[in-house]
Amino acid sequence: MAREWKGGKETQAPDELDNPPEGFVFSKARGPFTSHNGPFFHKVTDEGFWHGFRARDRHLNGHGIVHGGLLMSFADGLMGTAVWRETKTRAVTMRMTTDLLDMVRPGEWVEGTARVVRAARTVAFVEAEITCGSRKVLAASGVFKLLGAYR
Repeated sequence: MAREWKGGKETQAPDELDNPPEGFVFSKARGPFTSHNGPFFHKVTDEGFWHGFRARDRHLNGHGIVHGGLLMSFADGLMGTAVWRETKTRAVTMRMTTDLLDMVRPGEWVEGTARVVRAARTVAFVEAEITCGSRKVLAASGVFKLLGAYR
């Protein structure tokens, strides 16, 4: 039997090193995987939403740059958020295509957003972009299976 998740007991709490830009607030409601790899922040305006994090040592690979797998997981979360905001339906990733375009170094602020390109009754097509300052570091697209009726 699957164990139900009861909250972020392993949450990486933010500290003074995270120093998010103005408008970003700490994201508390995350699943165990994301909470463990954080802390992550979010910002919502009339123009859309953004998630972000400060690249820390725990995010690095053996080359001293942010691990591509972390960036891909971050993009997956962005796309899932876009699907939820658009459809108000839980969804899971069916397919994800990712282009890693540039490196992220320790201390850099990483942020991204996503948008639903098209939503049908059972699937949604999504695009995401992650940046560091003016540099685009990742572009992704995905197909998400909607787990309930589309509204």
